[in-house]
Amino acid sequence: MVAQLIRLKARLLANSFRRSPWQLVGVILGAAYGLFLAVMLIIGMVGLGSQEPELVRTVLVCAVSAVVLGWAIVPVLFSGADATLDPARFSTFPVPRRELTAGLLLTGFIGTPGAVTLVLFVAAAAAWRQSGPAALTAVVAGALGALFCLALARLTTTAALALTSKRRFREVATVLVFIPLVALGPILGGLQAGISAVFDVLPHVADVLAWTPLGVFAALPGDVLAGEWATGGARLLLALAYLAVVVWAWSVLLMRSLQNPVQASGGSKGSLGLGMLAWFPATPWGAIAGRSLTYWFKDPRYAAGIVVVPLLPFILWYASSQTPTPYMVYAAAPLMAVMMGFSISADISYDSTAFSLHVTTAVRGVHDRAGRALACGVLALPLVMAAAIVPPLVIGRPGDVVALAGLTVGALLSALGVASVASARWTYAVVQPGENPFKSPPGAGARAALTQLATMGVAFLLLIPEIALVITYFVTDRALFAWLALAVGLAAGSVLLTVGIRVGGRWIDTRMPELMQAVTLNK
Repeated sequence: MVAQLIRLKARLLANSFRRSPWQLVGVILGAAYGLFLAVMLIIGMVGLGSQEPELVRTVLVCAVSAVVLGWAIVPVLFSGADATLDPARFSTFPVPRRELTAGLLLTGFIGTPGAVTLVLFVAAAAAWRQSGPAALTAVVAGALGALFCLALARLTTTAALALTSKRRFREVATVLVFIPLVALGPILGGLQAGISAVFDVLPHVADVLAWTPLGVFAALPGDVLAGEWATGGARLLLALAYLAVVVWAWSVLLMRSLQNPVQASGGSKGSLGLGMLAWFPATPWGAIAGRSLTYWFKDPRYAAGIVVVPLLPFILWYASSQTPTPYMVYAAAPLMAVMMGFSISADISYDSTAFSLHVTTAVRGVHDRAGRALACGVLALPLVMAAAIVPPLVIGRPGDVVALAGLTVGALLSALGVASVASARWTYAVVQPGENPFKSPPGAGARAALTQLATMGVAFLLLIPEIALVITYFVTDRALFAWLALAVGLAAGSVLLTVGIRVGGRWIDTRMPELMQAVTLNK
């Protein structure tokens, strides 16, 4: 049965490649990146092997501890990222507990994260090459450590199943993933300032981690090299006990979750009245705008796509504070505008089977495009304009507001126009409603990345006139060019948005059956 589950995982992956060549391209690119990363780290471990054994032990124990901790935390936040062999699908099959546990655990190595972790942990033997017994111990301990990572990830995700099934938890997790980006600069600056103190503390930290589940496997080769057989034996027994307890605990929780499956919760309650539909006129485009704006506030997939947008001013503000000219923060507003406008490029794909409402009611394509663009604009315009107005006022250059506002408005309108065309012409597999926003569905990957990159690239190219005028304003410091940038941004952006809505609407009218088929298949 274990071998059958492994073959099943491999077959499912192979079938997904046959279904979509872009999926295969994405996996190849991911594997190439993982291989490159592995080669670089292996080269680093070969170089580390020429250092003192104490330093080798400290570095490996701390590094492996960080990886193990990542395996425990990241899969919970990104729950559902790999649903190729979902344990819930075995609830109706009488598979023995032992075989199911072992099979699902070992299938974790069929995939880039598990395979790269196994290779890197085993390759740690290169750092212990000065001793044959220590290197052999590193190979065995590395394989056990990689298995422990997979078991720990399964345990934490299964234990958190009741939370990850709730939409509100997924929304909070989405924010938590990106909020540390704001503090990343100060954190790195603090580490750089106290780097010597960190190195003084690391050996003591490694001594503690070597007895915990995080670093016990990485510490075994050092005991063999030092000839501390009693300590090494005790640590080996402790490591095996950690592995056995984690696997046993996961198997118990797995059986309970299969017998009493947790129902996914949308996290929303009924509301009185029309909600956001009442904010817009009783017209086709008004109804679509109200429905789309409701998605923006209640669908975590939209939040996952733009949660980093409000953080851009803070990130660029810190980056500009480290340079002599504190104007890097000016780039936040146009970048936010392009990202917000681009965010509706997958609206039709996100609709999934709900797009049938447009088909059965014969909604005109121009109304669909206008409604979706209006909903995004209502949410995005106050946000991006605040990012365009506040930084110049804080820096003490209020005259820059006009130029920056022109560039920002032009960026938002142009990006909405380009996205209105792109989403009507190209669809791709996206996360389905109610699923984790970080899940990678079959058929996604390279095709989605190329489509998104091309859409954003075109949006930036269309901003060349506004960018040129803004640069001229900063070089000459003449207010005329700032007002010209504002006028061109409003005029060119409005024209591009109108053209995008009309062209995208025409494509929807002529391709509505194909679009309905595409969003039905993109699951």
